[in-house]
Amino acid sequence: MIIGFSDMIMQAPRIYGDGLPPALLADVAAIRRNSQHLVKLVDDVLDLSQIEAGRMALSKEWTTIREIMNEAVLAVRSFFESKGLALDAETALDMPPIFCDITRIRQVLLNLLSNAGRFTERGGVRVRAWSADDEVLVSVSDTGPGIAPKDQAKIFEPFSQLDGSIRRRHGGSGLGLSISRQFVEMHGGRIWLESQEGVGTTITFSLPTRFAPPTRLDTEDARRWFSPYSEYGYRLRTRPSKAPLPGAGPRFVLLEKEPAMERLLRRYLGEVEITVVRDNSKVLEELNRSPAKALVVNGLPSQEFTSTLGGLADLPFGVPTIACWVPGEEEAVRRLGVTRYLVKPISRETLLGAVEALGEHVRTVLLVDDEPDVLHLFGRMLSNAERDYHVLRARNGRQALNLLRERRPDVMLLDLIMPGMDGTQVLEEKNHDPAIRDIPTVVITSRDPAGEPILSNMLTVTRGGGLSGRDLLACIQAISEALSPPERTDGRVQPEMPAA
Repeated sequence: MIIGFSDMIMQAPRIYGDGLPPALLADVAAIRRNSQHLVKLVDDVLDLSQIEAGRMALSKEWTTIREIMNEAVLAVRSFFESKGLALDAETALDMPPIFCDITRIRQVLLNLLSNAGRFTERGGVRVRAWSADDEVLVSVSDTGPGIAPKDQAKIFEPFSQLDGSIRRRHGGSGLGLSISRQFVEMHGGRIWLESQEGVGTTITFSLPTRFAPPTRLDTEDARRWFSPYSEYGYRLRTRPSKAPLPGAGPRFVLLEKEPAMERLLRRYLGEVEITVVRDNSKVLEELNRSPAKALVVNGLPSQEFTSTLGGLADLPFGVPTIACWVPGEEEAVRRLGVTRYLVKPISRETLLGAVEALGEHVRTVLLVDDEPDVLHLFGRMLSNAERDYHVLRARNGRQALNLLRERRPDVMLLDLIMPGMDGTQVLEEKNHDPAIRDIPTVVITSRDPAGEPILSNMLTVTRGGGLSGRDLLACIQAISEALSPPERTDGRVQPEMPAA
């Protein structure tokens, strides 16, 4: 709702009247910017709840600390101004780029700046960035009350606040600094605190400016350049190499029509290079350009899928093919028998684009959602579009079916998750009624088709020329170890928890 209404105000201010004040639009832009940041964090929490590995994923990319600092300072500046506090930012010249998860490092800065602003009553806060010894360092200094030496040791503990009155006076859960430490340490950095009572507090964190060297050379990755059966093939070095360690990680070529598998690989295999191709004809060209660890094919098991694998059987450099099935929007559309499958939050452009794609004849739209605010938001998006749609609204599945039969709208926008008769049941009854079955449906839901507990029930590994006995045994051992239930600390096998 926050993002949707902010988008409406920013993109179509004319519907609210003439001459909206620039200051109001600037404030709405800040609301929208921070809401989008919050969505990214919430998405990460939802992803974590479905992972049993016990680790948080990083989505790293190259950036500069100056860019992250500017966004964080811009997000909190109005808060500092409301308290009459100064907020100064200083970045050294010629700062090296950093390879990091931008969202999480920005969150570290936001946590530090928010804490400094909440606990400082007069003076202000200064944030600095500089580089030294292959590190970028960032410090946030305030003129607050400071922290006693006896309390400094527990400041990074989760849910830790110095006394019970802090939550009542300043708010917060005591998680910010603990989460910040985890984010920094996941990047190979460190965070520490310096404070003096009555003077203020400085919290500094560091991030490495180069990849941390691996503890050992990945011999399996190196083998992609050599034939394991050649007399002059790869041999494990018996003395330390004087050559610098390679910085590139393993490379995968991914063949899929929509980015369902790509999102998983980029989020949870952060050190892996992913090259995406959408067309079968481009696979050989990409693999000939540079060797890859494997070709990953994401597709629905079908005759077309089988023929695709057959056509990719003989790949250059002996690259193996790993075939699996992670569903995306296309599969959800096919399974439900709908026209489009849109996952909330849905922008105004996406919603209008989905409706306009159905043709010029579409004029009456039925909105079905149990949330009044959703009906209000999407109704406003549609009623103020250039086509001037006529919008019908239904709060539950039974009302939706009645309106389908009585008013015969040109399209139905349907939420799947509703009390009583949900969207799936509406589709089932609609498809059994010849009078309304042909009315196109666009699903609008928060249920991501790639967010189900079980993503794939098949995994196929092939390689041109076949697999030797050694290769076959190595695959069996690797796959069985990856899929075996985790062991408990007492040595017994931990029973696998059923999917929720």
